[in-house]
Amino acid sequence: MVALNSLSPAPPRSSPSPASPRRRPPPPRIFTSSPRCRARRATTVASATTLGADDYHSTIRSLNSRGRHVPRKSLGQNYMLNSKVNEELVAAAGVEEGDVVLEIGPGTGSLTAALLEAGATVFAVEKDKHMATLVKDRFGSTEQLKIIEEDITKFHIRSHFLPFMKEKGHAKQKRAKVVSNLPFNVSTEVVKLLLPMGDVFSVVVLMLQDETAVRLADASIQTPEYRPINLFVNFYSEPEYKFRVERENFFPRPKVNGAVISFKLKNAEDYPPVDSQKSFFSMVNSAFNGKRKMLRKSLQHLCSSAEIEAALNNIGLPVTQMCEMTGA
Repeated sequence: MVALNSLSPAPPRSSPSPASPRRRPPPPRIFTSSPRCRARRATTVASATTLGADDYHSTIRSLNSRGRHVPRKSLGQNYMLNSKVNEELVAAAGVEEGDVVLEIGPGTGSLTAALLEAGATVFAVEKDKHMATLVKDRFGSTEQLKIIEEDITKFHIRSHFLPFMKEKGHAKQKRAKVVSNLPFNVSTEVVKLLLPMGDVFSVVVLMLQDETAVRLADASIQTPEYRPINLFVNFYSEPEYKFRVERENFFPRPKVNGAVISFKLKNAEDYPPVDSQKSFFSMVNSAFNGKRKMLRKSLQHLCSSAEIEAALNNIGLPVTQMCEMTGA
């Protein structure tokens, strides 16, 4: 079987000489770009000067210790190499002593370690049974950590997480938090799953693709990038772009940079007043699917043309209004 460290170039090393000791490789950089839009107004994060326990070499050793020589691309497995990033991720969520945190895809447990160090009790959901075993072995038996082998997109959070909160005496005190270095290939599904759960979670802080994080955090409707997911995000939360993480901080190195985004979840009484959330988002999707059609045409399967025209008149728009002309 091919060893893991033969599949990706190791960080550069200077050749040792009798007169000079072997040097450690330079650390990956965390990079926060200058604001180019409102979504980019992020907290400045200093570049890491040292690598912590979860660096390139310890990640390699952890994976090889379980006989897992190749991260699974199908599961979006890109492991964090820089413990400084994990610390900033925890700080972005304001994790403190006594918090209960849902972590999705703990991988080698590098973020889990930072959460436990901050005093949190962690409920981790891991789809890969090999990685779940690795995390269990790494932290041993502790009441601060529970590992569930499950696909988060098929996992009923309320049925499993709420009893866990009650067990920890947390259910009536305050809401839990979500902190995760999320597999990029399930980001939209997870966002849709978590954001309507403002009764359970106060904040959701995720590592996503940089482009995705920028798009979700930009609340302006006067952009071509505005999509139904933006309406969904702003309906249920207040998003904030935190900082960008360069792809050199991951193993294997992805083709794109990552970014941390925070969603402050709203309580139900703070949602926009609609009769039915399901019907509202059905209407939104229909409007976006027919962006170059008049709204009275693209929405006619939901209500009559007369009702649509009356609604448009009530908000001062012409009856010939098209979705793309509204800024969507």
